[in-house]
Amino acid sequence: MKAPELLLPAGGLERMRAAYDYGADAVYAGSPRYSLRARNNEFAKLDVLEQGIKEAHERNKKFFLTVNTLPHNSKLKTFVADMEPLIAMKPDALIMADPGLIMTVREKWPEMPIHLSVQANTTNYWGVKFWQNIGVERIILSRELSMEEIAEIRQECPDIELEVFIHGALCIAYSGRCLLSGYFNHRDPNQGTCTNSCRWDYKVHNAVESDAGDAQLLQGFNFEKAQEEANQNFEGINGQKRHPYADKVFLIEESNRPGEMMPIMEDEHGTYIMNSKDLRGIEVVEKLAKIGVDSLKVEGRTKSLYYVARVAQSYRKAIDDAVAGRPFDYGLLSELEGLANRGYTSGFLERHQTQDYQNYLSGHSTAKQSQYVGHVTEIDAEGWATVEVKNRFAVGDTLEIIHPEGNQTVTLEQMTRKGAAVEVAPGNGIQVKIPNMQGKEKALLARVIK
Repeated sequence: MKAPELLLPAGGLERMRAAYDYGADAVYAGSPRYSLRARNNEFAKLDVLEQGIKEAHERNKKFFLTVNTLPHNSKLKTFVADMEPLIAMKPDALIMADPGLIMTVREKWPEMPIHLSVQANTTNYWGVKFWQNIGVERIILSRELSMEEIAEIRQECPDIELEVFIHGALCIAYSGRCLLSGYFNHRDPNQGTCTNSCRWDYKVHNAVESDAGDAQLLQGFNFEKAQEEANQNFEGINGQKRHPYADKVFLIEESNRPGEMMPIMEDEHGTYIMNSKDLRGIEVVEKLAKIGVDSLKVEGRTKSLYYVARVAQSYRKAIDDAVAGRPFDYGLLSELEGLANRGYTSGFLERHQTQDYQNYLSGHSTAKQSQYVGHVTEIDAEGWATVEVKNRFAVGDTLEIIHPEGNQTVTLEQMTRKGAAVEVAPGNGIQVKIPNMQGKEKALLARVIK
């Protein structure tokens, strides 16, 4: 069984380095102007991007560049000029979605490998063969596919690289084709400016459809209770039964827009407009490797250094264990629970009940078992580590020291700041020193929540 590539997001040099340190084979990063992550992207600066690609190749790693917006005419006029310096940096591939941009790159730079973005919504083997005939070298398959469908695509298309999302946020629209942010804030997700409107707080109201086709509000209805009762007898997204609310009409009200009622309809699959749980496919890594998936991809170019390192370390171990024939380490689930998340699901890879896809309680990420508190910037000859503090921690706390060569849990017994003993590191923006950290360069620190 061949080990699939582990592909991590990189929003900047520091996160790129952490991804490689903790086990990633490759990273993907946003290009200036043509990436779907316009915010929090250090690689929008050409000198930073060039440095990132250079460092990746020095480490014998790969660096993929996203060029996956669906541009309007105004961006076409400068596309070739914008791309010339990027192509000269020799990224290992461009991740693209727009057929016109793909055609242009194939004509202008035929030697540049192209990976088809998930934004292109490839869900079947005819689609894969179409893009392969055009010259695309890798297909990033839609998140909406099951493992059985992925296996069938691999069987029908044995000689093209396949990439699958394995961890991270799930979109409430069809692999990114969402207009909520554009509707509410005039910020187009397909231009890289999504405001995550699907994560906002909404209240659901029962309604009826008038003779004119309008949704009219009904009073005295407990949506949460009724939804729970309905889901108890619903067989899920692939089930045969029709959802009890399939023909009902609802109105939603966003917390910052009181009185503005927006109609939504439920179909036989339930309502998928709001707040998806996060994807966690670590338990099916071995199955995907056996299918012959070439790359396992983690979402999160705007995520933190801690997120990138922790996820890379966990999935690196899962891949290595699978290839070596070792049983799955269920401790990896606990490690990922320590990251901020909205609840986990394996998404469409496996069959679920409707409620397993959605978090009906909160749109906010929470960490249940640990909190990232800082990272080591240097270690002196006596083993005292300088820690860049990100969140509060104190003497007496249980800390997990996360390191590329292995993790350990310790009780913090002492700490200094500017040469004086202190009991508390109060929060972001200061540096402290902690002892007994020999050999722990590049370590991250997490406070264990009891």
